[in-house]
Amino acid sequence: MRKRLVSLTAAAAVVGALLLPGTAAHASSAPGIPAVSVLAHGTKAGTAVVSGYDRPGSRLSVYSGRTRSAHWLQIDYQVQETGYWCGPAATRIALSARTAPPAQGELARQLGTTEAGTDHIGQVTGVLNANLGGGWYETKEMPNDPPTQAQRDLLWSDIVFDIDRNYPLVANIVAPPGNQPPGYPSDQTIYHYFTVFGYDEVDRTVLIADPASFGGNQIYWISFDQLATLIPPKGYSA
Repeated sequence: MRKRLVSLTAAAAVVGALLLPGTAAHASSAPGIPAVSVLAHGTKAGTAVVSGYDRPGSRLSVYSGRTRSAHWLQIDYQVQETGYWCGPAATRIALSARTAPPAQGELARQLGTTEAGTDHIGQVTGVLNANLGGGWYETKEMPNDPPTQAQRDLLWSDIVFDIDRNYPLVANIVAPPGNQPPGYPSDQTIYHYFTVFGYDEVDRTVLIADPASFGGNQIYWISFDQLATLIPPKGYSA
């Protein structure tokens, strides 16, 4: 289990001191894989960074970057290869920020994913730690709907703390009609996993890598408030 030795306030101060407007850390994408710069887009809720790569298994390299208020990580994004592999695909995206990740099929095996999906966020936590060789990730439950203020505060703290240390989060969400990210089927309640790999403190938004590619949306910003309402009664790995 990790120890949070740096307070959220102190961590934010350090990050703020290091950032300059418009700076970004770029790394090369793999040959033949399109590369995407988040910096070319805004960070307001509803902003689509990448869309149109709908084919199952499609990959994108997303560059890392920072501004004075925002931070996002480099990831290897991939559309989920089956209709029930959102858990493996979201786990793969999170792992890609730190290591060369296994294929979705191998992660599905590790997670115990079936055609009914991946049962619980705790399975994701265990597989993340097993592949990274440590105990960084913990399962955080959010049973209250709407979440309590303490649960919301912990979620934001986890997002900032983890992303500033190059650890994306994986969230298990429930998206009913009327409260859905962009492109989701508006007449269905969607049970899903996606990856959180960036935040903006000023806009209070979070950057999502969504393996489902609903409506052709792969990478987009949503408000932190919406994320906090999507997770209950499930949880997240952070």
